[in-house]
Amino acid sequence: MKHKVVDALISPEGRLDVLSKVEVGKLLDTSQGGLYQVFRNCSLAVLNCGSAMDDGKELLERYSSFDIRVIQEERGIKLQVTGAPAHAFVDGKMIKGINEHLFAVLRDIIYLSDEINDNPKFNLQTSDGITNAVFHIMRNANILRPMTNPNLVVCWGGHSINRIEYDYSKQVGHELGLRGLDICTGCGPGAMKGPMKGAAVGHSKQRIKNGQYLGISEPGIIAAESPNPIVNDLVIMPDIEKRLEAFVRTGHGIIVFPGGAGTAEEILYILGVLLHPDNKDMPFPLIFTGPDTAIDYFNEIDRFIGGTLGPKAQQRYRIIVDNPVQVAREMHEGIKQVRSFRKEKGDAYYFNWSLKVDSVFQHPFIPTHENMRNLALHKDQETHVLAANLRRAFSGIVAGNVKADGIRTVEQYGHFEIRGDAGIMKLMDSLLASFVAQQRMKLPGKAYTPCYRVIK
Repeated sequence: MKHKVVDALISPEGRLDVLSKVEVGKLLDTSQGGLYQVFRNCSLAVLNCGSAMDDGKELLERYSSFDIRVIQEERGIKLQVTGAPAHAFVDGKMIKGINEHLFAVLRDIIYLSDEINDNPKFNLQTSDGITNAVFHIMRNANILRPMTNPNLVVCWGGHSINRIEYDYSKQVGHELGLRGLDICTGCGPGAMKGPMKGAAVGHSKQRIKNGQYLGISEPGIIAAESPNPIVNDLVIMPDIEKRLEAFVRTGHGIIVFPGGAGTAEEILYILGVLLHPDNKDMPFPLIFTGPDTAIDYFNEIDRFIGGTLGPKAQQRYRIIVDNPVQVAREMHEGIKQVRSFRKEKGDAYYFNWSLKVDSVFQHPFIPTHENMRNLALHKDQETHVLAANLRRAFSGIVAGNVKADGIRTVEQYGHFEIRGDAGIMKLMDSLLASFVAQQRMKLPGKAYTPCYRVIK
């Protein structure tokens, strides 16, 4: 099947439209050098907005002739795209939101590479250095809103959810929007789009014109989760670990909808962070919710957490089923406690500096077969460290499911092998089997071939 494509010359609208000649020269050098492939792949993902596809490798193969170049002009820059997906355009003009996202890619992938990776001010081998880098990237993207009361709710959940779950996520978003709360998600479809769509209606009813719909992604996942069109602030972090830290540093509370391996990864991340002894007194509202059809899903998640991380982890979240109003009310009240705590501690409302994120959660995990096989999945370690290692296992599964590099690795070397304590492996196998049975690993209608093997 041949897919329609378009060639175009794109001007920035409000983003990167005023650059010095030195900055433009740096962009030209970098965009056509080592970062070009990442820049190209992320740009293609943005242009593929609205397509029913969650396979990074398939996207790159479908539009193999796609090309994007930075063009220098007297007054700044333009982007020349060749072989771009036609559905990113209306009557020959690029959709405005996609245009904004495209220049956000340019800003984050290229412009910041010099400022972060090649800057001695940021020591990415230290915990503080990584946190400073996350802050700098968010500030550079103009995401942080000083002089504003805490109101940003992070919504996690699967890109592959059914219609009932999607509509429910939209209802929750609507109730949050009516209470003046903004939304941050992973920016893709499904449970990442529903809350934003609902909140946009709630904001409209309350005549809120500056609502924030923040999407945070990373190069490996963006092709599988193209930014949905409601996102009005897009940030692309360098890797999944910095993406997760950006969520918990900028958000004031988290709502988790049903999802698959990626959602399990996110749950283990936030629980691992909150289980660190330094964070035991920190208020951080965390709610798991879905329609009544999702009861079995959350029971399975709760059983897995109880069996691996124990009762203390279970005490850090609430499960609320089929009640969008209660979810919104409890989140609203929880964020009030966050505000009081930050005010008492003198911490910023817009970036949670006080939160202790252990370095085990910050350094990038590369899911090679050897690294996956050697994960320490046993209880003879601190609970928050076990959570970090379990998070890595699910991160590897996500890579094998939807990331282009991960899919190729599995095609070449076979299944990832996951080993550990018999009890943990039994729980993990049961949880993953439930995700497969409920079609949470891939978009509905797509056959799922596991990329992993749990060794019991």
